[in-house]
Amino acid sequence: MIMRNPDNLYDFKAFGQVIKTARETKGWTREVLAGKVNLAPRYIMSIENKGQHPSFQAFYELVTLFNISVDQFFFPDTGAEKSTRRRQLEKQLDELDEKDLIIIEATAKGIIQAKEAEK
Repeated sequence: MIMRNPDNLYDFKAFGQVIKTARETKGWTREVLAGKVNLAPRYIMSIENKGQHPSFQAFYELVTLFNISVDQFFFPDTGAEKSTRRRQLEKQLDELDEKDLIIIEATAKGIIQAKEAEK
């Protein structure tokens, strides 16, 4: 969640952590990410580790590249319709064929059944 501090500035630490996790999930270094969005690796590091305020252009580039829902940061109490993880999973599902989706569907059903059995 992006929080407002007493100086009326927003704290982007949570955003930085989401960017770092998304980058690492793809197996990218900061240098690789920086090259894809035309930013300095040091700037990426500051966003990820220090919660530096990204420029609007950097913010846009990063959320679109990683398919990150910004609702979770700006409207945390509304329960964003789709989390970043859900959106990223949907993007991965789009790359699968019908046979793969049958396996994923069966896996999801198995997880749900296991959870119900634990109750």
